[in-house]
Parts: sequence; C-alpha cells; structure tokens
Amino acid sequence: MKDDYAFVLDFLVTGYAQYRSETPIALVIGENHFNLLEVTIREDVTDVKPQDRLYIGSGERSVVKSIKGRISVDDLTATARSELNDIIELIVMGDEQRFVNIYNKAGPITMRHHQLELFPGIGKKHMWEIIEKRKIKPFESFADIKARVTLLPNPKKTIIKRIIEEVENPDIKWPMFILPNKE
Repeated sequence: MKDDYAFVLDFLVTGYAQYRSETPIALVIGENHFNLLEVTIREDVTDVKPQDRLYIGSGERSVVKSIKGRISVDDLTATARSELNDIIELIVMGDEQRFVNIYNKAGPITMRHHQLELFPGIGKKHMWEIIEKRKIKPFESFADIKARVTLLPNPKKTIIKRIIEEVENPDIKWPMFILPNKE
C-alpha cells in the first residue's frame, strides 16, 4: 500500500556521509501505512526538517524528487530513530478517530485470540471490558476510552507501542497497521 503523505524522520542535506553523493535525502514514514522510505529531495529545497509533512504521492511533488525505496528500521539514522516515537504520536493524534475506531471495531483473530489482545498491556480482562463498554456506546476519543475502561493502560500510548512493534518487526505474526511487504 502506498502513502500519499509522509513525515520526515531525518534530512541529510548532502546524502549519506559514507557515499560520494551530493544528493539530499530524507528518511520518512508514511502517514497511513507507516512505510519507512528513503526519498530524494529537490536540490533547490534546503529547509526540510524532522516532523515536516511531505507529499509523496504520484502527482506533482514540490519537495520530493523521487522515492528511492523502502528501508528497514535498521537503515534509520540515530536522529530518525529518536524522532520515530514522536512522529508516530503526531500521526495518531492527527487522526485520532481512525485509531479510536480500532477499539470500536476490533474483532477475533482466531478462536483463542482477539485483536485487542495484540496491544501491549491488554489482556483478557481489559478486552472483555472494552467489548462490553463499546456495546453500550462506541468510544469517541482516547479520553473516553480511558474514562470508561477502568485501569486500562493509556490507550493512545498502547496504539503507538503497537505501531512501533510492527515498524521494528515487519514479520510480526498478526499485523494491524503495517501490511506485510510483498516485494
């Protein structure tokens, strides 16, 4: 799945130090599918910084020259790794309803496993409480989830932790946010 927008994790004005390239490069994460990508930036653009939102879709791009390809978390620079958590939080809070709806619509995976149990800190007891509360009324925000489900770990941070787990381990057994790479 392709993203139309991505957030900058790191910007290398002269490219990688170990290569003899002067091509400006940005390491980015996709807004919808959390794809980690390496993109080249137009030579006339010099004001790219972490957390900038860039258009990377198939139409006319004003900042991004080309998409070099997918990268893994191991390919990220130290700066990009340090920005990863903050940018994922920025994405989650920028589209809060999308991520709250995961709590509203999550269902069984197998006879013994439920999608809600894939979130760090959510076991059977929390899972059943979430299911009972959403039957009464769908959740409207992270604050609503926290208020209605007693002793639940921070629902926003739980989503962020799960996304980071999937970014760091693309071969995770049951992905919820990142589709397996079929390349």
